[in-house]
Amino acid sequence: MMKGYFALGTAIITEIFGTTMLKFSEGFTILFPSIGVICGFGLAFYFLSVSLRTVPLSLAYAIWSGVGTALTAVIGILAWGEPFSAAALAGIVLIIGGVVLLNASDRQDQAITTSD
Repeated sequence: MMKGYFALGTAIITEIFGTTMLKFSEGFTILFPSIGVICGFGLAFYFLSVSLRTVPLSLAYAIWSGVGTALTAVIGILAWGEPFSAAALAGIVLIIGGVVLLNASDRQDQAITTSD
């Protein structure tokens, strides 16, 4: 199971890399960042698929998209000075809270299944 979460973490990192390169590519008009987009997203989907061998799809996708979205928003705020507000903070907190709730419900379901 740990391998699946390691692969999921790698998928998140490579997706964030691909998204960051998307910003640098300026609409795919700059070559090396454009190649970075393709490599980043290609690796992200590969590692996401590897994680699905042991991590349930609903949980893996929620973590991948939620954490990726939250971290990408933080990078945008810190690196490019994108607007930050109480609403943006609330959105990030809600995303992370949703991922935590999904993870907790999955563990509870596994505990119930195991005890049967």
